[in-house]
Amino acid sequence: MADSTLATLSLDNIYERLAPVTAPRYSKTARFTNWGMSFTCTPAVVFEPEDEAQCVLILELARRQGKRVRVAGIGHSPSDLACTDEYMLRTTKLNKVLEVNTEKCYVIAQAGIVLNDLHVALADHNLAMSNLGSISDQTLGGVIATATHGTGTKYPVLSTSVLSLTILLADGSRQVCSRTANADLFMASLCGLGVTGLVLNVQLEVEKAFRLREVQTPVLFDQVLKDFDKMAQAAEHVRLWWFPATDTVVWSKANRTEEPKKPVGSWLWDSLLGYHAIQFLLYVGRFVPRLNITTGKFAAWLVNKEVTRVDDSYKIFNVDCRYPQHTTEWAIPQSEAVACLRELRAFITKELKDPHGVRPHFPVEIRFSASDDIWLSPSYGKATCWIGIVQYKPYGTNVPYRRLFRAFEDAFSAHHGRPHWAKAHRLGPSELTTLYPHFGDFLRVMQDVDPKGVLRNPYARRHLLGEQGEEVGRRVFKERKDIRDVD
Repeated sequence: MADSTLATLSLDNIYERLAPVTAPRYSKTARFTNWGMSFTCTPAVVFEPEDEAQCVLILELARRQGKRVRVAGIGHSPSDLACTDEYMLRTTKLNKVLEVNTEKCYVIAQAGIVLNDLHVALADHNLAMSNLGSISDQTLGGVIATATHGTGTKYPVLSTSVLSLTILLADGSRQVCSRTANADLFMASLCGLGVTGLVLNVQLEVEKAFRLREVQTPVLFDQVLKDFDKMAQAAEHVRLWWFPATDTVVWSKANRTEEPKKPVGSWLWDSLLGYHAIQFLLYVGRFVPRLNITTGKFAAWLVNKEVTRVDDSYKIFNVDCRYPQHTTEWAIPQSEAVACLRELRAFITKELKDPHGVRPHFPVEIRFSASDDIWLSPSYGKATCWIGIVQYKPYGTNVPYRRLFRAFEDAFSAHHGRPHWAKAHRLGPSELTTLYPHFGDFLRVMQDVDPKGVLRNPYARRHLLGEQGEEVGRRVFKERKDIRDVD
């Protein structure tokens, strides 16, 4: 839509044109809750545009009304990264595959496409993404905005597979960027946190579809500490799941294979016991905390056998994240991982011996990524070990988590850790400047493309700019606290 046409539109004209994509005020979509059910907001208006022209109108309306716009996808980020009390632009209807090139192995898709849908579209052309995180419920744009990672010591974060981006800036102008065109905007937007512009289209490098053979082997925690680097490099894609109540670790090793599919699983182990029974025990554990130790031992027993399976790549990469949860995850230099894990185990051991100590859930997930050059990637410049913890919310109820998370975050910080951008954390610009050599460059690009801060929500203002106050506080989008959240 040309600027001259926009200038002739009255506010009533804009409202009329956006009416079909405006969520009714009292509808379910007018309220936003993230997947983990840990943050909730009620934006002034929620828009669900279906094309670029409507996105331009939303930004024009925001500028005229002096409002900020927050771009949000599915809302899988466990933090308040997507939350706002002003305008929210949901990308869920900007979800089309625009081009598939099987010869050059790339796809161009709208940023609002959910990865699960992208996998299906790629499979129709015998293509697949080279690496994935633990889930595929998030949008492609959300994956890029937070530099989401998979696992593998030779595989960097997923944003490194992006070849180019088409971005709508805060002023409504359209920019195409890559490593050779508008390079600063590109490097900032590969982990842009939604503040460098609305990503419309993504050109993504992919590869021929492949299957993975995964072997899951139970081992002891001490063996992991002894052979850590060797185990991390034992396959293309390695991850570890640590069950702290027993010191059991499940060592997952996955490699590309030509073997036929061999999925595994049963209703008894995976559904009745592995899902429903554990959720019930976790719920009772809210009232009888010592039961959480028994539940952890039971969960470890369920996985205490070697399992081999072969399936399409994305079915092996992805795991069932079970229940809504509080979670935090940090990236630390792989060279410091063993020392950090020793400290974490010492803390947990002490707490388990204390009748009033914290009772961690399970598992602690340990993954790996190669070094990269993306400005705000937690793997920037370093071979990285990712360590993530969860405290589940059985049946959506709350559980204590803050004391446990503080202790883990202190250990991560002591080992030069960088938090996953999608997860809640407490760092501000002074710490981020130390951790990220290009943090100043990122702020410069953000200011250049959005000088009035149209795209900055409380998360961005708090963490990137260091703003303080009730309206940007860490708990501004928290629901009323449950008594069991006070720990």
